[in-house]
Amino acid sequence: MTHEEHIEEVMSRVRKLELKARRLVKETFAGEYQSSFRGQGLDFDDFREYAHGDEIRFIDWNVTARMGTPYIRKFREERELAVVLAVDVSGSADFGSVHFSKREAAAEAAAILGFSAVGNGDKVGLLLFAKEAYFYVPPAKGTRHVLRIVRDILMAEPTQAGTSITAACDFLIRTLRRKAFIFMISDFFDDPLDKPLGKLARKHEVIALQVSDPLEAVLPKAGKVVFTDPETGWEAQVNTNNANLRMGYEKLMRRQSEGVKAVCKKNGIDLAQLSTDRDRLGDLHRLLKKRARKRTR
Repeated sequence: MTHEEHIEEVMSRVRKLELKARRLVKETFAGEYQSSFRGQGLDFDDFREYAHGDEIRFIDWNVTARMGTPYIRKFREERELAVVLAVDVSGSADFGSVHFSKREAAAEAAAILGFSAVGNGDKVGLLLFAKEAYFYVPPAKGTRHVLRIVRDILMAEPTQAGTSITAACDFLIRTLRRKAFIFMISDFFDDPLDKPLGKLARKHEVIALQVSDPLEAVLPKAGKVVFTDPETGWEAQVNTNNANLRMGYEKLMRRQSEGVKAVCKKNGIDLAQLSTDRDRLGDLHRLLKKRARKRTR
């Protein structure tokens, strides 16, 4: 495939993602998005007379003195947010055993979140990372900006193999001056996770989207198979008919998944698990409903 053919293929996928994401956002997603995220603060709106139950700290004493009766300051939430999609484009992201690779699943989730954000008047930015923070697009508004982000996710070719959550978190801490909402989209096949994610979560609001493939959880019984690590190139022949080996592999992968959950819980990070073999919208929907319920408590 030539470079031009590759670009055309990618853009075709972007256009399909745009149509799907726009429909999903319009039909089911926009309201959940708006109710799930707080703005950066409160803006003064107007004055009104004090009513029983109002907070005394909002009384404006100058207006109260002029009017002869207590008046309070009204505020409205500053809705504009900075949303940053931090997407893992390391070698393992290109794995997929069904219809989608993990990178394509991440791109779809990014498109849904991106169109939801711009539809709500928010800015969207992008960080692509692998072994290092590879490519950064500052938060901005507009449909064309979201399309560029989706295209960049699908076309990224990092120069260094491997994954570093630490490098991604350090870059975001250095770069983002104001509090932002960060969607960390990765399979989280990296260590350590606790310290970098915890440090990032203390400065920004972090939401983790763990992307997985069903073949990563359960090793099929397929005889002798040569496995290649996409990030290091290391190869090994494995006899998948060995029941003990399959059990050990499944135990290792459960431990990895449980470790990600534990790190997120410890650091107050909301987590959704996205898979290449099921609808990502449902997983994102449940995440936002959970956040909306937390806001109303």
